[in-house]
Amino acid sequence: MKYYLIAGEASGDLHGANLMKSILIEDPQADFRFWGGDLMQAVGGSIVKHYRDLAFMGFIEVILNLFTILKNIKTCKQDILEYQPDVIVFIDYPGFNLRIAEWAKERGFKTHYYISPQIWAWKEGRIKTIKQCIDMMYVILPFEKSFYEDKHEFPVQFVGHPLIDAIADHKQIMPEAFKEKHNLDDRPIIAILPGSRKQEIRKMLEVMLTVVDDFPDYQFVIAGAPSQDASFYTPFIKKQGVNLVMNQTYDLLSLSNAALVTSGTATLETALFKIPEVVCYKGSYISYQIAKRVINLDYISLVNLIMDKPVVTELIQGDFNTKKLKEELTEIIDDYKRAVMFLDYYDLEKKLGGKGASEKTAKLIIESIK
Repeated sequence: MKYYLIAGEASGDLHGANLMKSILIEDPQADFRFWGGDLMQAVGGSIVKHYRDLAFMGFIEVILNLFTILKNIKTCKQDILEYQPDVIVFIDYPGFNLRIAEWAKERGFKTHYYISPQIWAWKEGRIKTIKQCIDMMYVILPFEKSFYEDKHEFPVQFVGHPLIDAIADHKQIMPEAFKEKHNLDDRPIIAILPGSRKQEIRKMLEVMLTVVDDFPDYQFVIAGAPSQDASFYTPFIKKQGVNLVMNQTYDLLSLSNAALVTSGTATLETALFKIPEVVCYKGSYISYQIAKRVINLDYISLVNLIMDKPVVTELIQGDFNTKKLKEELTEIIDDYKRAVMFLDYYDLEKKLGGKGASEKTAKLIIESIK
């Protein structure tokens, strides 16, 4: 059967790749065409456009790139018509995907959504579009099932979180080999995860690196995003002792003592590796002011949202500064604070429903379209 998948970000590329692998187990003759990234390409099939050309962050940034976005939507529609898939699988990325879904449903394509848009955070009105144009929704957060079924009377499948599979399948690198490869010494590692988009990385790294000199007993290592070239990070790595590791975030986290993490999927990945973290976020002033008025959440990190309490500290906008970052980093390298956080992390993993998200979703998709 023919599968058309659309992922617009690095996390979508990861989950899309794992879903494709699971589909191939159930349907060895599966043919894939997709919008995604290197991980999906490695599984096989044909890529239409790489997510690095799709990711625009913030309200203002979207407006400035509106012509490109509309051109991509037109290209996608035309490509689907030519490919004639048995099913379209949308992976998060709602601004783009819901537009395509509306169009695809009108033309009789089967529409499945893997990893729900975060309409429980903002743009809850999108539920009307979802009800009209999505045949099946697969949710990965425990509270999403209740949100859809109890609040909006729209049946969904809770499949568990695919990050649990991705981390469980990760092959642990030997610490000495990793340190030798990246010229690291024997000091404990503090990982820096500044995000995946250029504008995001620029904003985050500038502040994150200001605390390096305050922790001489630790070595700071930046996790380079797969969507960026190593050369992009060169201007930021002027401090002696700051290293860069490209495309090995899981290896880095598995050996880290603590982490500074930009809000997003990486906050959950860090927690599942049981690494104490400080969650950071800073957007443009206008984008932040708009977001503050339309987003109705007590927390921004997935860790705190799932646990419904402040497990990890969030430094947002004005609070994301050198003074507070130093204070919070000092906190999480304290043994007592770490012990409390570890216990919460174990509870978090239980809430996420265990392994098998990709496998469950693949089986449900195939059963449905057969």
